[in-house]
Amino acid sequence: MTAVIETRGLTKTYGSVRALDGLDLSIPKGGIYGVLGPNGAGKSTLFRILLGLIRPTEGSATVMGGAVGDVAAMRRMGSMIETPRFPPYMTARQVLRWLALEHGVGGETDIPYWLQRVGLTEAADRKVRGFSVGMMQRLGVAASLMSRPELVILDEPTSGMDPPGIQEMRALIRALASEEGVTVVLASHQLLEVQRVCDRVAIMNKGRLVREGSVTELTATGERLRLAIGQPDQVLSILGDKGVRDGSAVLAAVTRADGPSLIKALVEGGVDIHEARWVGADLESIFFTETGAVQTPEADHAR
Repeated sequence: MTAVIETRGLTKTYGSVRALDGLDLSIPKGGIYGVLGPNGAGKSTLFRILLGLIRPTEGSATVMGGAVGDVAAMRRMGSMIETPRFPPYMTARQVLRWLALEHGVGGETDIPYWLQRVGLTEAADRKVRGFSVGMMQRLGVAASLMSRPELVILDEPTSGMDPPGIQEMRALIRALASEEGVTVVLASHQLLEVQRVCDRVAIMNKGRLVREGSVTELTATGERLRLAIGQPDQVLSILGDKGVRDGSAVLAAVTRADGPSLIKALVEGGVDIHEARWVGADLESIFFTETGAVQTPEADHAR
């Protein structure tokens, strides 16, 4: 599996604070790769190092097969880190033209096309000083893509967007990966959105990598059999520590091989089973478990 980004022992300290602490990470070519972590996990520090904006204290990193800062490698990537800022007196169209000239692709870039791709056609000639946060994010994404990079790093691309805008951005990101072969590295606090769009994820905490893998593999971990039944207390007494209540249902921590025999035993024991299906852990629950972050009642209700 070819890697577009590799880090080995990557460390960045600010006085006594270790923003990155010996990070080993390999991001494969192709698809959408999510980088997750609570505030202070080191995500933005990692991205700034990869873009050559700051230097690591220790360790090494390569991007697109070249050392960080290698001009040829850097021209093959695009990025939007945190909330973008543009000259407020410029229009959206002027911003992209200016940045295209700075990138050396002024004569090759189809500005109307990229404004259309991010949903800013109608705002193309408006000054950006009046743009909302979501509109600035859209413009930042267009700026990161107009040189047609092979790798793009997007930090919170849907920040400030309404649900339709989030859906549009999700479709754009998926199309970049599946139709145009762009490797997308995505950081977001919207865990449900990450689960929907990403192929693989890395979970960081306190500058370290704590979990990595495909979304399918991670959410399959802890897979349980959900039983909608008429006698939950009776089933819980049978399952012992392998069963937990889930509303009016019961989640049974058994293997797929043991599922049929459990259902048979319960039916023979007089238990009415209305539904039985396998459910996996969602990315949100894995995130809170791995990072030790406190789950808010709002987050729990959203699940």
